[in-house]
Amino acid sequence: MEILEPFTEDVIFSEKSVTTTYLRALFHVGQALQLSADPRRTMQSVAEALHRYADMEIATITLVELSSGSLVINAMAPMGTKSMCDVCYRSGEGVLGTVLAAGRTILVPRAGDEPRFLNKCGLLERHLPFIGVPIRIGEQELVGVLAVQPKLMAAEKLMHHAWFLEMVSHLLVQSILLARKVEEEKRNLAEHRDRLLMEVRNRYGFDNVIGRSASMRQVFDQVRMVSKWNTTVLLRGESGTGKELIAHAIHFNSPRAKLPFIKLNCAALPDNVLESELFGHEKGAFTGAVGIRRGRFELAHGGTLFLDELGEISPTFQAKLLRVLQEGEFERVGGEQTLRVDVRIIAATNRNLEEAVQRGLFRQDLYYRLNVMTITLPSLSSRKEDIPEISRFLLARIAKRQGRRLVITDATMRLLLQHDWPGNVRELENCLERAAVMSEGNILLPDSIVFATALGEIKPASVISAPAFRLPETEGEEEMGEGEKERVIQALRKTGWVKAKAARLLGLTPRQIAYRIKIFGIETETF
Repeated sequence: MEILEPFTEDVIFSEKSVTTTYLRALFHVGQALQLSADPRRTMQSVAEALHRYADMEIATITLVELSSGSLVINAMAPMGTKSMCDVCYRSGEGVLGTVLAAGRTILVPRAGDEPRFLNKCGLLERHLPFIGVPIRIGEQELVGVLAVQPKLMAAEKLMHHAWFLEMVSHLLVQSILLARKVEEEKRNLAEHRDRLLMEVRNRYGFDNVIGRSASMRQVFDQVRMVSKWNTTVLLRGESGTGKELIAHAIHFNSPRAKLPFIKLNCAALPDNVLESELFGHEKGAFTGAVGIRRGRFELAHGGTLFLDELGEISPTFQAKLLRVLQEGEFERVGGEQTLRVDVRIIAATNRNLEEAVQRGLFRQDLYYRLNVMTITLPSLSSRKEDIPEISRFLLARIAKRQGRRLVITDATMRLLLQHDWPGNVRELENCLERAAVMSEGNILLPDSIVFATALGEIKPASVISAPAFRLPETEGEEEMGEGEKERVIQALRKTGWVKAKAARLLGLTPRQIAYRIKIFGIETETF
């Protein structure tokens, strides 16, 4: 085994053997480096160019794996007679490792005569020569080895092959730098994806879906069970009960969590728009279709498709939807090619589908195709014990958007508990946001609460709500309990000693707070 010193420019170009073979090989190597943006494919093309145009029986490119520091085969030609293996060579191990450790070109006239050859992959032809050239970035960093076995030739021609391969190794550097950049970007994207997935899972995890009532605990149990499988899920319940949130929780806690979650609200969409949205369209399918557009089914391939307000689609389009749900295949609008997809369906509706089936407004076969696993979400009025926790969660979200701290008082919470909430959680959030906007300070007082009526009017809570939590008009000091005086004083201080505001803060009438001020002697004691 001969370790060669680096060739100088004078030595290389003083040789008379820079033949047409080398020029042709360099031309094809240059083409390979230019034509592909995929670094691994580029290196494979370089190895094939060396095999086809530079009289190399076998050509391999091995690169240093950044995580382990070992040499790993990245490209080999010819492919087909042998296959790449996943073994590694450490620095100094075998002839390849020796090239890396020495940082010099190694030439062996006959591979079978060199005891350092390990031939882990069975790639070597023992009767052929071997040339190993280090691939170097700058002066110090060794990043790989270009190794070949030329066909049988004189020792002088082996030397010419050696300096030719050193030129090729210099040309490979830019491709290797690009490969490193691509791998780093892939790793960063994977880490970013995993971080986002973790955030989404935390956001839509079961622990973050609020509700401790018995009806919501039953929903959570159903969601945990159905998330494990690919079963079609039908979410039912009034508008604003959180069907989309539950759909997210099912997907992001399922085996499909790393794959797409695509959603579409089907309400009020004409059939032609709905068909294009779900199935996509071909170029020229209709006026304005200037290119191919992938539909929601294609985009959700491998993942989950959430169809909200599914009960609103027309019976005509229901037949088209039934086919893709049953067979998993469809054609784009204006296309003839049948596409197949693997999509899990989660549908949601607030309509009475059974009644719609009886009236002929909803296909019975589609109803049974969807009604595999039904989860019914309770209305907010049926689980009022969850209102305090939901309110505080929503208020924290509003406070974050507004960039301030918001607090809700017990008296205000009592007003919220009195309301029936026909709009469910969505109405509650709107009510709290209105209250936050109308509150000058950080405390949501009872007089900031207004409810929207069925006619769209906005009225103060005191007009709509029954006074279920008011105290008697007169009462003795002994009936008020200890600490009542301090509560009244604190309320007066918070409201700037305005008795009417302090009364609302405490959920009292003006007569009640006046009675307390008189009984406790607050005016004479404080002012």
